[in-house]
Amino acid sequence: MILEGRVAIVTGAGSGIGRAGALLMAREGAAIVVADRNTEAGEATARAITESGGRSLAVTTDAGKDADQERLVSEAMEVYGRIDILHSHAGVQVEGPLEEVDPEGMDLSWQINVRAHFRLIRLVMPIMREAGKGSVIVTSSNSGVLYDHEMIAYATSKHAAVAMVKQIAIDYGKYGVRVNALCPGWVDTPFNDAFTRQMGGREALQEYIRGQIPLGRFATVDEIAESILYLASDRSSFMTGHALVVDGGECIA
Repeated sequence: MILEGRVAIVTGAGSGIGRAGALLMAREGAAIVVADRNTEAGEATARAITESGGRSLAVTTDAGKDADQERLVSEAMEVYGRIDILHSHAGVQVEGPLEEVDPEGMDLSWQINVRAHFRLIRLVMPIMREAGKGSVIVTSSNSGVLYDHEMIAYATSKHAAVAMVKQIAIDYGKYGVRVNALCPGWVDTPFNDAFTRQMGGREALQEYIRGQIPLGRFATVDEIAESILYLASDRSSFMTGHALVVDGGECIA
């Protein structure tokens, strides 16, 4: 098992990509600190891990609240005494062009898609720096390396997250800490609800994907989880400051 003995914090781990990544890392030996604002969903992920013979701790966490993040890191250290991997995954999607997105929507996008990652990385970095190693994964999006129509808040915040990852990677590589961005494309989860509304419904979205994505389909959460495992593990030991795009070829279409 390639993550044997390591401890990973995963935010947004109660569902979707976060849950799939947490489950896969647990199968590869990591103890998982499951963070989700939905207590029931987080506990279900943690229970699935422990029932499969893994180690897990569920901590109800609103990623946008500083106090919750501080408690999350504190409890992880109290129980496990180390943090080797951080997958800061929780995000929000606010749709619309400039004149339709109110300032509160832009503020929310910045709060969750940028500041929350910044704050949580800032909390774990001293632990990783002292250990002389660590892997930080920030979920951005392929919208962080290209631009969507009428998604100003989302695309702006996701680009900012990629820029932040690159800056932290430059500053902390000398301490043995790697920092990378995960940039998924279309994954079939409820997180797409904003895009679905914007495109006029599920069928319209599916038609777009069939026509615009070279592979012609959604990704599954398990496919994205494989990329999470790669970034978390020593398989990517010489990769830092990278935006890993996993989007079925949309960026090149």
